[in-house]
Amino acid sequence: MSVGGATAVRSARSHGRQIQLPFGKAVQIAVKSIKIRFWRSIITAAGIFLGIAFFTSVRMSAVFTDVQNRIIAEKRAAIVAGTLRPTPEDVRLINSADSNPREQEAARNRLQWLSIMALIVCTVGITNAMLMSVTERYKEIGTMKCLGALDSLIVKLFFIESCFLGFVASVIGFALGWLSISLLRLITDGLAVFGQNFWPSTAELFGLSVLVGVLLTFVATILPAVRAAQMPPAAALRVEI
Repeated sequence: MSVGGATAVRSARSHGRQIQLPFGKAVQIAVKSIKIRFWRSIITAAGIFLGIAFFTSVRMSAVFTDVQNRIIAEKRAAIVAGTLRPTPEDVRLINSADSNPREQEAARNRLQWLSIMALIVCTVGITNAMLMSVTERYKEIGTMKCLGALDSLIVKLFFIESCFLGFVASVIGFALGWLSISLLRLITDGLAVFGQNFWPSTAELFGLSVLVGVLLTFVATILPAVRAAQMPPAAALRVEI
């Protein structure tokens, strides 16, 4: 560490100066940091983006299956009541639903597990990307702490940055997963599967996907943020990247 850096640390601590930034200013710093490290931020966001896209596609498949099952149940009831003359397509759908309910349930469970595993892998990837980000910002963190930044401010900046990335990546990931499965079901099953409880279920899934994405990003940032906050200023300024 240089003599100037050591002097700054001693000066800041001896005078008890500590930076207390308002939340709005902390948000500005976090957004500016994202812009400066744009491609690093893209790599970090890509993990949660892909995970949420896969999670959404799996859940959307379940939503479409539920809607289709309701449609089949209504058609079956109408056929039994004599109010509907079944078409060959209706007969095919009813026979398909009756022939393999266990296989459909097993396939749904497998996809649920795959989506959970994908989210876990994404969380590990985000943690690794954020640790790399901390490594690249050793001197920046050291300088901020020399100027009196509290550990809580360092943690707050990392959490704001990661949660912002997690939110944006989750929204885009949801859009990709939703569009891909919806287009596929539109081609194979037509507009009928977009009725029933489809749109309320979609709105509910959007909220769930964004919540899961932001929460996983938050959890993945805990270790890197604590590591950055606990870094001694002298050690941070001494590191050569």
